[in-house]
Amino acid sequence: MSIELVPLCTLRVHLKAPIVVGAGCAGTRVIVEVASIAVKGDRLSGEMVGAAAADWILIGPDGTATVDVRATLRTDDGAIVFTQYTGKIAADLSTGMQLPATAYVAPRFETSDQRYAWLNRIQAVGKGTLNEDFSLDYEWYEVR
Repeated sequence: MSIELVPLCTLRVHLKAPIVVGAGCAGTRVIVEVASIAVKGDRLSGEMVGAAAADWILIGPDGTATVDVRATLRTDDGAIVFTQYTGKIAADLSTGMQLPATAYVAPRFETSDQRYAWLNRIQAVGKGTLNEDFSLDYEWYEVR
């Protein structure tokens, strides 16, 4: 049995300036609010809706960075889809962020729109590049 990756969409994300909470009991917390998201794909296409979207990054003492993102999307045909993904930044952040940087994530979705109910049942994976202009480009795939 092998895993199949079926293209789902690409995302272009524009981020706001990071808010550095600093070192706490769990590690160094950095919050990065999302300014906009554009989603393009044959099966999923749309944009971010609302302003409640951010990445809650936690950097451990060894420089390992874990991302925790939540955002709401509106598809081109009006469906509302909640998206949440976690993952890792593939770099040692103990000395700071060096751009570009790569992130690997595992998105999941929630929607009540029956046209997109299939999203509720899939697991996705993605690879992204955080660019020097603080934009983020992702490729997301459905895992089958």
